[in-house]
Amino acid sequence: MLSYYHIHTPPPSSPNSQCKSTLVQTIHAPLPLVWSVVRQFDKPQLYKKFVRSCSLICGDSGVGSIREINVVSGLPAQTSIERLDTIDDELHVMSFSIIDGDHRLRNYHSTIIVRAADEVGKTVVTESYTVDKPSGTSVEDTCLFIDTIIKLNLKSLAYVTEKMFRST
Repeated sequence: MLSYYHIHTPPPSSPNSQCKSTLVQTIHAPLPLVWSVVRQFDKPQLYKKFVRSCSLICGDSGVGSIREINVVSGLPAQTSIERLDTIDDELHVMSFSIIDGDHRLRNYHSTIIVRAADEVGKTVVTESYTVDKPSGTSVEDTCLFIDTIIKLNLKSLAYVTEKMFRST
């Protein structure tokens, strides 16, 4: 049933202009702790190191809320405006879409699922996304760029939550 959330229906565009990927990270911390960090739509900077600051423009971190992300210097953007599409505390699912910003990512949609691993005390986080390929670049380069950012975010999530778990 959870795989349903990772099925992104691309907008009506050429399939050769769409980039998509799924990344997985195992974390040595319990699911409730990991989910408590991931689900904070208004505080992605808790683990996303490329986020300098975040403010809610609309909503209370529930579905339909909109946040403005200010990214660290060095990336090819300064801001990203994002909408929370799904938050499910029972299934541990969150999805969001980028709806505006001074970057080249169009029709970006991401889903994060947090689930207990087979091994007690471990958690598996899966993040999938789809995005249109910006003009002047390839699908491969677009995927490589976004995959790199998400991998770093997932590794940072592991570091932060494992450190929190060890200190309890």
